[in-house]
Amino acid sequence: MSDLLVRLYPAAYRAAHGQEIIDVHREVTSDMPRAARLRADADLVAHALRVRLRLDSASPAGRFFALAAPFALAAGAVDSGLQLTRWYAGLVLSPAPVGVQLLAMDGAWSLYMLLSLLVCVGTVIALTGRWGPGVGMAVCGLLGTAVQWAAGTRLHDEGATAPVAALLTVAVLLACPPDRRGDRRLSAAAGAMFSAGWFPLVVVTAGTYTGAFGVTTDYGAWPVLVLAFTGAVLALRARSSGLREMGAMAVASPPLVAYSYATVWGDLRHALGTLLLLPVAVALTAFFQAVRRRR
Repeated sequence: MSDLLVRLYPAAYRAAHGQEIIDVHREVTSDMPRAARLRADADLVAHALRVRLRLDSASPAGRFFALAAPFALAAGAVDSGLQLTRWYAGLVLSPAPVGVQLLAMDGAWSLYMLLSLLVCVGTVIALTGRWGPGVGMAVCGLLGTAVQWAAGTRLHDEGATAPVAALLTVAVLLACPPDRRGDRRLSAAAGAMFSAGWFPLVVVTAGTYTGAFGVTTDYGAWPVLVLAFTGAVLALRARSSGLREMGAMAVASPPLVAYSYATVWGDLRHALGTLLLLPVAVALTAFFQAVRRRR
């Protein structure tokens, strides 16, 4: 079996490492029960496909998606958290009793809220040290929202942006090489980005509903601004040009664009316009790097 599976690797990689992979795989799986052997075979297939697609940890693409994955997860949680916040604010401020409102909730909307909660809880679990289970929960939530849309459920006037954003986020998470998942430094930065992108808008939403604020400052740009600022901080710490970091932030941004489109603009061109903050952040990062070098 391992001989056949090794054929999935590119020819050059197979010529250099094929026999070693076969020998190690046979030795490791020789005393395993059938279920464990199947899991080992699946891991071998996954690694072969990653090498073929150049998404292994040694490739530039693999390292790029390892950088983007925690922030894609955090961006998905910001979107889901803001949807939950809007629902909860309406629930609390409605004159109808909470129990009556919960009983009257549409089944599709209830499922959407549960899926959004799953994304948020999974993100917290993943970014606090248990990447595998947390990402598994978040992926289930994201795929669930995409399936809802495919089944014909329209919970917002979001067109196809919500399911496309969910699927793109899942793709980024799956593209992250296994041995580069759960980086503590990146997870901490992504956790801070999630908090900064979500909590201020909770305050603004509460103030708008209660009348504490006369106007709203929520134009869909704040979460992207936080994402851009995070990329700039990472670039400054790494003393890089910022292009790689901002590219990773752009890959992580689809859930925030979908949020901006569905809840603020209703026009995809305006929602995509918020991404102009990323090249601005690149320019500012390059300026600060130039000043640092001169000093």
